[in-house]
Amino acid sequence: MAARGENDWVSKFADEVISEAERRAPGETIVCASGLSPSGPIHLGNLREVMTPHLVADEIRRRGVACVHLLSWDDYDRFRRVPAGVDPSWAEHIGKPLTSVPAPPGSTHANWAEHFKAPMIEAMAELGVRCRTISQTEQYTSGAYREQILLAVRERARIDAVLSRHRSKQVEDYFPYKPYCDLCGRDLTTVTAYDDETTELAYTCECGFGETVRLAEHDRGKLVWKVDWPMRWAYEGVIFEPSGVDHHSPGSAWTVGGRIVTEVFGGRQPIGPMYAFVGITGMAKMSSSKGDVPTPADALEIMEAPVLRWLYARRRPAQSFKIAFDQEIHRLYDEWDALGRKIEAGQAQPAELAAHDRAVRTAEGPLPATPRPVPYRTLASIADITTGHAEQTLRILRDLDGIGDLDEARPRLDRAQRWVDTHLPADQRTRVRESPDQELLDSLGPGEREALRMLADGLDDDWSLDGLTTLVYGVPKRQAGLTPEAEPTPELKAAQRAFFALLYRLLVGRDTGPRLPTLLLAVGADRVRKLIGT
Repeated sequence: MAARGENDWVSKFADEVISEAERRAPGETIVCASGLSPSGPIHLGNLREVMTPHLVADEIRRRGVACVHLLSWDDYDRFRRVPAGVDPSWAEHIGKPLTSVPAPPGSTHANWAEHFKAPMIEAMAELGVRCRTISQTEQYTSGAYREQILLAVRERARIDAVLSRHRSKQVEDYFPYKPYCDLCGRDLTTVTAYDDETTELAYTCECGFGETVRLAEHDRGKLVWKVDWPMRWAYEGVIFEPSGVDHHSPGSAWTVGGRIVTEVFGGRQPIGPMYAFVGITGMAKMSSSKGDVPTPADALEIMEAPVLRWLYARRRPAQSFKIAFDQEIHRLYDEWDALGRKIEAGQAQPAELAAHDRAVRTAEGPLPATPRPVPYRTLASIADITTGHAEQTLRILRDLDGIGDLDEARPRLDRAQRWVDTHLPADQRTRVRESPDQELLDSLGPGEREALRMLADGLDDDWSLDGLTTLVYGVPKRQAGLTPEAEPTPELKAAQRAFFALLYRLLVGRDTGPRLPTLLLAVGADRVRKLIGT
């Protein structure tokens, strides 16, 4: 079981859920639930809908208590709009269930819903998220909810009364069930008559088609969302299910669902924390309806699964946070590695221990880890400087950390390489000069020439990251007559900055670049001496 602390939100919810389950259904398997609509890319904000109950369900299972995490695919929802980049002719499918819409052009999947489910399913497997999936298309079309639909229709006046308290305008002839047209397949239908005795339902469609069916036998339609959700709480016996902040406004599905589940379906509303938005560095909020948003699969290309899990585990659901796709990912990895060192030194707080433990393993066991985790920013610099050349990369890592095989640095190395390839701007890429900048070398003064000679003379003393760090910071100190341990003064800092800028111009042709010790290590001593003219 994970270590517990005052701010360990997962353990607190697990306590509440177990206690509530004992009151509602003692001895039965505890049900935690999530719901995702595969209407478009399932982004990193949607991932919180999955990770929150996953972490709670996993904690419950760690305690030896039977618990299942249900994931409902809302693939029987209507297709609402054609996203940017998709052929406008897909507009003819608006109103059809997502599983009845052809997949986007070029896709190999059976339909629109399966196309967007697939990358999320792969990402969840990599993240160690174990859940039981439910297709709402299968549930509705198989007749699994038939009795619940008939009950909701019988109780439509009661449902309408609950909903009307939050409406600004009253609705005539409210009906909680929406048929999909048998001719055009869309939900552009209007129920025109219903007989409670026979369950005969008449509807017309905007396409001009109309028919009368027996609802007791009809499986081509679904309950409207504000009724569908509480119906499922009761049907599945859900004890815990989070929801986004947009579901907690007055009149929202969560608010009215709490009454409908009790008054109509005889169930109880789950424990349901509200979760805040997840952003990307430089973005306030994500919306899959706008199309191109980063997904869990995108994040897992540039970071290891435990690090992504950690971002969700360490923040309470109501706290918003951002995921870095820019240079901030280096700072994120620095924090992650620093936490690992704190844990090894026995200095981590209980909540930190718990979040880390939940990041690196699940109730089923540990997630894959990098055997020799070189700092991410160092790997990114190496990948940038070497342009991914395997032999050069191995040479640098051997010099740096004694690594004899690139697999020892994987998968972190691969993630850093992918970040460089896809997220490092072209104007920040490092290209080591092929030949010395003779014009710059000829313009240098005696002090600058002396500094370069001192650097060249010290390259072989300690060819390591620490040794090169001491060397590049120490040259300006020695020129100023200071010891290597001297505290930096404003004058010394200015001298160091000037020296660093000179080295960058000589090595890569600009004033900045990767950390100098890493750059020197990557370039190699002989080539450094050639480029600095010594």
